[in-house]
Amino acid sequence: MKKISETGRKINRDDAHPVRSPSKAFSPQDVPGDLETIEPLQDNDDGDDLPASLDSQDPHALSGARDNVLEVAIGREVRAFRKKLGITVSDLARATGLSLGMLSKIENGVTSASLTTLQRLSRALGVPVTALFRRFEEKRDAIFVRAGQGLVIERRGTRAGHQYELLGFSGGNASGLAVEPYMITLTEKSDVFPLFQHSGLEFLYVLEGEVVYRHADKLYTMLPGDSLFFDADAPHGPEELIKLPIRFLSIISYAREREE
Repeated sequence: MKKISETGRKINRDDAHPVRSPSKAFSPQDVPGDLETIEPLQDNDDGDDLPASLDSQDPHALSGARDNVLEVAIGREVRAFRKKLGITVSDLARATGLSLGMLSKIENGVTSASLTTLQRLSRALGVPVTALFRRFEEKRDAIFVRAGQGLVIERRGTRAGHQYELLGFSGGNASGLAVEPYMITLTEKSDVFPLFQHSGLEFLYVLEGEVVYRHADKLYTMLPGDSLFFDADAPHGPEELIKLPIRFLSIISYAREREE
């Protein structure tokens, strides 16, 4: 298992994001940034606090698979460009000479548009025809990591027996959101634990052992099956190792910096 020495690759503890070496498996980019948008929670009458958009989301919808259908991919691009211009379906229909019904079918991906129609749409939207195929041609990757073969990294403040294993990296998507999943293993006690602060959100899920975890001024005793989701800009880290070994999954997400 490849190990990155901190001697040659320094990591700013305040940033708390590892500097990664070139890897065929991950091909990550060092693109930390401030998280731009955090979905607010709604106070529901039934006492459950849920993100505002969850009511309209279907986790079983096959939207990702349907993007591979050419008609659907084109329709989504047409709608996206239209909304970016701030015009209605009626406005676009008048500009292209298409009927409302035909334009609605195109945007919903239920009909195939001719090349002539695509040319009309591209001119009215002010984009090249090829831009309407962008989502269909967009490459969609997956990272497969076998057990115990993640990229082991060393972070500033890492103690002996504290292992951080990077399981993947997603930073090349159009949304600008970077995601870093880690498997963290603690096998030796230490009197002092470093507190981390970095932009974005973090999710912890305990798999083994027992740990008291600090976030800001609160302490959480965590057992296998417990999870913690928090704003990572506040100081956080293990406060006390109660039962070793401890293994937990850590998923960090943050907005990557865009190149101008």
